[in-house]
Parts: sequence; structure tokens; C-alpha cells
Amino acid sequence: MESVNENQAVAEEEQAQDERRPEGSESRETTENTADIAAERDRLAREKSELQDLLQRRQAEFENYRRRIERERGEFLEFAAMDTVKALLPILDDFERALKVESADKEYARGVELIYNRLFETLKKLGLEPLSTEGELFNPHIHHAVEMVDTKEHPDQTILDEYQRGYRFKGRLLRPAMLKVANNS
Repeated sequence: MESVNENQAVAEEEQAQDERRPEGSESRETTENTADIAAERDRLAREKSELQDLLQRRQAEFENYRRRIERERGEFLEFAAMDTVKALLPILDDFERALKVESADKEYARGVELIYNRLFETLKKLGLEPLSTEGELFNPHIHHAVEMVDTKEHPDQTILDEYQRGYRFKGRLLRPAMLKVANNS
């Protein structure tokens, strides 16, 4: 019974408030509420659009980051042995110089040659590629001119002699060849 009395009291109070309101104020409040709701809706729509745009940008940035990391990781693994191979090049050079010297002990020279060939083939399997200089013109991108010789016997920029062999590792220049080059100027 109490809830019925409470409901009736609330209804009477609302009716009394309605009677006290001037005419037309209800339509003004409704118009203001509608305008406020529309403004709030527009603000929320803009905010939603901005957040969606931000989300798409972040997703694209993350995808680019992931691809870059995968590419860098692949390059790192591919060229991880590069420093080790570069450190072994002076040993390879020493073997080449030792093979050029005549030795009285043919068996010893043959043993040195076998060790050199085995080391060289192992490095080639890892990706070492010697630069060819025979019959080529000087290329400053892959060659290092140690000596320029003035001569009319050879065409300009012709490689005359190789002091130290140059190498590539998996297509990248590891060490330029040190050369003697003809100069016709």
C-alpha cells in the first residue's frame, strides 16, 4: 500500500511542476536536449573516426616494423660469417704467397697446396667469391690502385698486375683488389 501512495505522491508532484512551467518551455528544453544530443553524437563520431584512423596507422607502423625486423634478421643471418671470412683472408694470402715460392721438398709444397685448396673451397661454400682482374679495366668500385704506371704499351686504365686478390662475399664487396694500373696521360 505504501508503494501506491508513493507513486501517487510522485505523480502529483510532477503535475504540480508541469502547471508551474510556463507554456513553450517544454519545447525549448526538448530542442536544447536534441541539440546537445546531436552535438555529443557528432563529437563521439569524430572521436571514433580519429581513434580508427590512429588504430589503422599503428597497425600499418607495426606491420612495417615487423617486415623491417624480419629483413634485418635475414640479412644478419646471411652475413653473420662475413667478419670471420674477412679475418681469414690474410691467411689465404699467406698460403698464396707460400705457393709461389719454389720449395726443395715437393711433398711439403704439395701438402701446403692441399691445405690451401681445402681452406679456399670451404670459404667458397660459405659465399666467398674471388674478383677476376685478368684483362679487365680498372674499376674504382671494386679495385684499389696501389701503383699507376705511365705506359703507351697498354690501354689507359688496364690492370697490369695484381698485388693482392680482391673478394666478394655473397655478392657484397669484402675486400678490393690491390692493383698496378696503366696510365696513358
